[in-house]
Amino acid sequence: MSKTIIISNRLPVQLQISNGNINAIPSVGGLATGMKSVHSGGDSLWIGWSGLTDEEIPKELAPKIDKALAEHGSSKVNLKEEEVNGFYFGFSNRTIWPLFHYFLEYAEFELDSWLTYKSVNQKFADAIIEKAGEEDTIWIHDYQLMLVPKMVRERRPNLSIGFFLHIPFPSYEIFRTLPWREEVLEGLLGSDLIGFHTYDYERHFLSSVRRLLGAEVSFNDIYVDNRIVKVDSFPMGIDYEKFSEAAKTHQQNTEDQQSDLQRRLDLHKKSSPDAKLILSIDRLDYSKGIAKRLHAFKYFLDKYPEYKEKIRLIILAVPSRSNVPQYQLLKKEIDELVGRINGELSTVSWTPIWYFYRSLPFENLIDLYTSSDIAWLTPIRDGMNLVAKEYIATRTDKTGVLILSEMAGSANEMNESLLINPNNFEQIADTLFKAINMPLEEQKRRNAILQTRLERYNVEKWANDFMTSLQGQKDRDTANVSKRLTETLLKGVLQDYQKAKKKLFFIDYDGTLAGFKIDPQKASPDKELYDLLDQLSEKEGNDIYLISGRDKETFARWFLPKKYNMIVEHGVWISEQGEEFRMLENVKKDWMEKIYPVLESFVDRTPGSFIEEKNYSLAWHYRNTDPDFGANRATELNTVLTSLIGNDDISVLNGNKVMEIKSSNVNKGRAAMRVRAQKDYDFIFAIGDDWTDEFMFQELPEEAVTVKVGMQNTQAKYYIESVSGVRGMLKKFIK
Repeated sequence: MSKTIIISNRLPVQLQISNGNINAIPSVGGLATGMKSVHSGGDSLWIGWSGLTDEEIPKELAPKIDKALAEHGSSKVNLKEEEVNGFYFGFSNRTIWPLFHYFLEYAEFELDSWLTYKSVNQKFADAIIEKAGEEDTIWIHDYQLMLVPKMVRERRPNLSIGFFLHIPFPSYEIFRTLPWREEVLEGLLGSDLIGFHTYDYERHFLSSVRRLLGAEVSFNDIYVDNRIVKVDSFPMGIDYEKFSEAAKTHQQNTEDQQSDLQRRLDLHKKSSPDAKLILSIDRLDYSKGIAKRLHAFKYFLDKYPEYKEKIRLIILAVPSRSNVPQYQLLKKEIDELVGRINGELSTVSWTPIWYFYRSLPFENLIDLYTSSDIAWLTPIRDGMNLVAKEYIATRTDKTGVLILSEMAGSANEMNESLLINPNNFEQIADTLFKAINMPLEEQKRRNAILQTRLERYNVEKWANDFMTSLQGQKDRDTANVSKRLTETLLKGVLQDYQKAKKKLFFIDYDGTLAGFKIDPQKASPDKELYDLLDQLSEKEGNDIYLISGRDKETFARWFLPKKYNMIVEHGVWISEQGEEFRMLENVKKDWMEKIYPVLESFVDRTPGSFIEEKNYSLAWHYRNTDPDFGANRATELNTVLTSLIGNDDISVLNGNKVMEIKSSNVNKGRAAMRVRAQKDYDFIFAIGDDWTDEFMFQELPEEAVTVKVGMQNTQAKYYIESVSGVRGMLKKFIK
């Protein structure tokens, strides 16, 4: 029976050692809660680090730990203290965390930490490989394990692998500064599905893949070797019912049932019934903008002094990574800021800031959520920020105001909150003023919309949506009209070939027989290719035609002495058995002088692009441009050319990083059909890689064997993954 294997840095349980015994207590956290629907029953396994280093675990207790974890459907990865320091506190939290949150000044690029990160990722991959069956589904979580998907894929290529990043993915300009950027991207691309919280993070990732790896990206599909990797956004929700029900229960508590914190909050509210409580809850992290928030609070009180003694800011800073230097400095800065503001503004009966540096139990969080009139969450950069969603879920009477940084991932779903730029103190001060004075009717209207949305797209739906999409990727191959040309299918094709007497081959050149080059003139054939074409041409019954968009001068120089059959410039010219090229179609070229200046203007404005002038067509190449910029320019050029051409007998072909303008009555399909009509062929084979070859696939008869190089949508019957496999396949026709 297949199972789901969840992998994260930490397990969803906490281990406690006492009196020689081990206790495993379930964690109360976003991920652990979110994965309940996936990690349930006996059909799932969670792999992660136990939280205890090898040095902390007595040898005699190791078996007991395994047993305790197994009772919770978990299995541990053993880590030494040195590995935790290099992998977690080092590369994960001193390199990836600051870099991905745009704090480049805090990012450390230490080779030793990177090497430890790689070795620990390999440990996690090995643990997966050991436990996974062939039909299992793997879901890997977060930035600590970005190399694991590829490591697993290399050993178990048929496993279904998903990855979700719970922090932002930075823009290309930031990500490119990482020395090991290609390895991180390649690691992630071992997945079948890569998930992010927002479309912005997805877009940044796709941009980096295009620019750094040169991979082909179509919408949110990435073509990698023989696979399609899907990239999508899945905004993580919360356990809405848990928070909502806790708040309802809280409201019904008698004074005896209330917590000490709640009684103190109530006492304060009774003593100052018109005062407003403003709540700020974050981990103590520089990405959360706590220091800026304190400065902004002081700015607000200076701008609106009438609110002194009428508002109070409650700051709960949850300890985090206290052994990392930046966090130690941050705590010192915040301690001093709180002390300075309180010292300057406090009165006998009023302290502007209540500051707590600790973790609070769940019931105390509910106390704070339900008692605070305003939640003020202003991270500088945040992958999602679930606190914003939790606050709204607890507002059972629909009152309360949420002020949220537009830099938080959750801002995309929470437009009804008051969105602010955390760096704009003037805007923050005015927004606090608006929040304090917002009518109850408006509060309820905004929160009603938010609650409906959050209740519908809760954490369980997030997990299920991801798993459904991952399953869809698994089924995707079978849904394609085009089939992968496997060894079994190729064997059948070769049998038909052997039986036939008259065999016709149409073989594209660039992207099929030869890989693409930045300069097309440098993609000349090598000795291996000449030998392959010689043997194919000499085989009895074979008629081989090289069919290309190339100009006739280049092909004449490369292949005319070999007397190969050639069709060039998409079907304008043909040469057979070494004769000089002759025209297959009567075409005009008077339009070229009108179009050439247009292409020149695009070359001037698009660094790296150039024009290739052929006898009867013009090609604008943009392979060497910035991928996004080149694609945008190509779209713009297509619009300009369409308006210029009008009803003229001219068409635009969008090839692989090239746009070609030519006469409409010329294409590879027409040329192929002319050749086919010359003899009564009983075996026809055509192979090519881009849209110009689709005309050929469409025009050839149903019984023809048509093959696309690459996994894009195609009219061909079959596809082969890459250029590297084409020559090996063709060699089988000459054995």
